[in-house]
Amino acid sequence: MATLRAVNAAATLAERAYEQIRDRILRGDYPLGAALPRRKLAEDFGMSFLPVSEALQRLERDGLVESKPRVGTRVRVPSKQDILERYLLREALESQTARLFAEHATDAQRAELETMGKRLDQLYACCAEGAMEMDFLFSVRTYHTRFHLFIAESTGCNLLKEAIEREQVLVFNWLFDTVVNRTALPSGFHAHLAAVLCAGDPLKADLTMREHVKFGANNVTDLVEPRASNGWRLLKSRKRKS
Repeated sequence: MATLRAVNAAATLAERAYEQIRDRILRGDYPLGAALPRRKLAEDFGMSFLPVSEALQRLERDGLVESKPRVGTRVRVPSKQDILERYLLREALESQTARLFAEHATDAQRAELETMGKRLDQLYACCAEGAMEMDFLFSVRTYHTRFHLFIAESTGCNLLKEAIEREQVLVFNWLFDTVVNRTALPSGFHAHLAAVLCAGDPLKADLTMREHVKFGANNVTDLVEPRASNGWRLLKSRKRKS
């Protein structure tokens, strides 16, 4: 029994470390290419080395961090191809959710989506007015993720929703927006998407979602890619100074 409790405690600590590191990456506290030394993280989080190592292994499987032997672990710096492929995957998955939502959503789900779309536009409008606290931006991007997941949940296709979550397509959209500090969006950007999906035309819903996902993709690619220029040398130099 004592052994089981110890295993459960370690799993809980690893989950906590995973969430803390992941949130700090998404907030921009740990920028692309930032070194993630295990012992320093363990000290910061007040836990042992093992749960932090397990958390970093899980984040590496997610694609958010990367490691090299005898060099260390850092926040992953995506290549141009990485970014384009993430957008292509998101487009494929979310355009299908849009079609299914248009065909199968209930009246209550349609009303909820339209409400969420208008609310999300209001939040982004606040962000565009001036500098916002990181906690507020984090909450807006959390709500943005909820908006898109609600569409997937309302399709009645659990496998599709699970694929979106498993492939981290919304998390990477969030990460790229954080990196380029994108907060300004066209007026009614999400309300328009919601209105089209709620109108019940699967083909138009598909097309509108594709346009929605592609918005700003080239701009994100151009701004994120140069951050890879220093490569792993930056991480090595930091390690030598510490």
